[in-house]
Amino acid sequence: MAAAELERLRMAGAGMAIAVLTSGGDAQGMNAAVRAVTRMGIYVGAKVFLIYEGYEGLVEGGDNIKQANWLSVSNIIQLGGTVIGSARCKAFTTRAGRLRAARNLVEHGITNLCVIGGDGSLTGADIFRSEWAGLLDELVRDGQISEEVARQNCRLNIVGLVGSIDNDFCGTDMTIGTDSALHRIMEVIDAITTTAQSHQRTFVLEVMGRHCGYLALVSGLASGADWLFIPESPPEDGWEDLMCERLGETRSRGSRLNIIIIAEGAIDRSGKPISSNYVKDLVVQRLGFDTRVTVLGHVQRGGTPSAFDRVLSSKMGMEAVMALLEATPDTPACVVSLSGNQSVRLPLMECVQVTKDVQKAMDEKRFEEAIQLRGGSFENNWNIYKLLAHQKPAQEKSPFSLAILNVGAPAAGMNAAVRSAVRISICQGHTIYVVSDGFEGLATGQIREVGWHDVAGWLGRGGSMLGTKRTLPKTCMEKIVENVRKFNIQGLLVIGGFEAYEGVLQLVEARGQYEELCIVMCVIPATISNNVPGTDFSLGSDTAVNAAMESCDRIKQSASGTKRRVFIVETMGGYCGYLSTVTGIAVGADAAYVYEDPFTIHDLKANVEHLTDKMKTDIQRGLVLRNEKCHEHYTTEFLYNLYSSEGKGIFDCRINVLGHLQQGGAPTPFDRNYGTKLGVKAVLWMSEKLQQVYSKGRVFANSGDSACVIGLRKKVVAFSPVTELKKVTDFEHRLPQEQWWLNLRLMLKMLANYQISLTEYISGQMEHVTRRTLSIEKGF
Repeated sequence: MAAAELERLRMAGAGMAIAVLTSGGDAQGMNAAVRAVTRMGIYVGAKVFLIYEGYEGLVEGGDNIKQANWLSVSNIIQLGGTVIGSARCKAFTTRAGRLRAARNLVEHGITNLCVIGGDGSLTGADIFRSEWAGLLDELVRDGQISEEVARQNCRLNIVGLVGSIDNDFCGTDMTIGTDSALHRIMEVIDAITTTAQSHQRTFVLEVMGRHCGYLALVSGLASGADWLFIPESPPEDGWEDLMCERLGETRSRGSRLNIIIIAEGAIDRSGKPISSNYVKDLVVQRLGFDTRVTVLGHVQRGGTPSAFDRVLSSKMGMEAVMALLEATPDTPACVVSLSGNQSVRLPLMECVQVTKDVQKAMDEKRFEEAIQLRGGSFENNWNIYKLLAHQKPAQEKSPFSLAILNVGAPAAGMNAAVRSAVRISICQGHTIYVVSDGFEGLATGQIREVGWHDVAGWLGRGGSMLGTKRTLPKTCMEKIVENVRKFNIQGLLVIGGFEAYEGVLQLVEARGQYEELCIVMCVIPATISNNVPGTDFSLGSDTAVNAAMESCDRIKQSASGTKRRVFIVETMGGYCGYLSTVTGIAVGADAAYVYEDPFTIHDLKANVEHLTDKMKTDIQRGLVLRNEKCHEHYTTEFLYNLYSSEGKGIFDCRINVLGHLQQGGAPTPFDRNYGTKLGVKAVLWMSEKLQQVYSKGRVFANSGDSACVIGLRKKVVAFSPVTELKKVTDFEHRLPQEQWWLNLRLMLKMLANYQISLTEYISGQMEHVTRRTLSIEKGF
């Protein structure tokens, strides 16, 4: 596009002044949000101000309000907490305090305010906005500002971002900080599990969340906790007997530990608090188990933000600026929310009202309604937890036999999916087999029946406990058919990457030749590459992004005492650039080269010049990511030589190939939870299909919809027939023909200060919500 047009778009915010503050309790990811608001504001030509110490700084003014430049927010994306500070402020709750705050904003010409905080902070901002005209009138009457200044600043626009580890705000799938808090909780649980198994102990873990049980619920699901206390669903009267009975049964089945997770706001049916010490004393007195209490406390707020929180905060911060740019006098104060993979804008006070409705339902002991109001994800998590933790093996056997296998490269979360699939199958009464070494193991008869306890302790294990290989069925089809017949397998659950999808497609296409393959089949996508069609997220990709991000953080830190250094980092992913792109956003990379976004030598030249200009500032580190198969000729070695040559005398270069560390490590909370839920949903779907195609003592399934990929598409779990997905697959490059995450590349480039047209940016839409739509907002 013409330079003049680009400049016009880049100056869309000229004349605007935007201020950003963080308020209330800190949450990991707030710094990424501050960075995104600041850089996007500067990008569109606005002045951006940082307000230090939250509303207290807004009221006090002076040095607490400082204009920011591009470098003001450099190297903060990886930091926990909030670098601009947060403080509770009684003065702002009074009109006199808000009058002083208004005077301070007007003094700097600020009429756009981005508030990052919880519902209390956002409600305060809305009150401030509603009073704005009256506050200016009062300042004019008192002679503190002129009528002309009042006219120039007549409207205050407000946009909110929810920063809270509790995930207690209705209207968004996730709040900033929640995923990172879950990381801290799971790190503690993993550490405690090892010591508990050594001594046959019971641990009672108390987690944060005030009146919201989200952290307790997800960590309970992701750790396979024996018992869970959340305020939204108090235990039935007599729960003490039931809990002790459950713990005793677990030990009698051979378990060496028990984990009980309790939310800090846990109550019984009468509203009386349930304390962690009360639970501990109960276990000791009734069962005599060696029991310890661990109260996690503020460790949950600490540490570096997860990749999810960095990307979420960056996305929300950019959208907040766009919302302020597009605001009109009739636009209500809005909150930027996450809906599936999309940013949306919701009327702030409508969300606040439904959030309050949850607490009201709990106060009035309408607990089932409270769970529904928390959102579909919360309710879904709760139902699956109860399925896995509270149900016992079926008393009667079903006529069906299922086999589970892993195919392709190992991916974190595979074991969680196997565990939940095995246990829900046993609850359904099915005979359940596991297969070692993928399709090759299915051909060679490496098949064994498993029971409930055989998969104990698998949730937090990385890699594949079953063993996995890339062998495809076409190389050993007749032997596979023979074993399917021999073991009377009527359902096949294949957990793996592109080979798993391609392998099931080969089995389906062989049905005409082999009647034994007319069985129900389901693929759970599990690969760090995230390249399986039919899903937005594959199991293992979240863990891989976090592993790559942590490595890049360390790589950048290694140059802290070095003058002007650029790192060229190669990531895995085959031809799929998801891992490289998302990692690039999470670490603030200067560029990320991927196959799906073609680049030429002219692009490389522009990138080198961009980095050269950057190195002439106070920023003396650069990071360039390269997906392993992004270009046949522009290899990692080529990029190293290019950057080294062109940057000679200005910066030096280093290469890092991350390699298989991206596949290793314990699964993240997301992958544990996601794998657990996909395992349950896949088996329930297969059970239903088996019932439909079962007739006269045999299963015969030959329709397209009897072999599907299960996946999360936007916010809905979908089952897509492999025969339909074949039409939208690039088999040469092992990719879906369309990939949602390519939209994120614009964000990466804009936050790295590349000259990109705003016409390419897709703004989130303002949506009006009802109590019902908010209650189902949290999706999967």
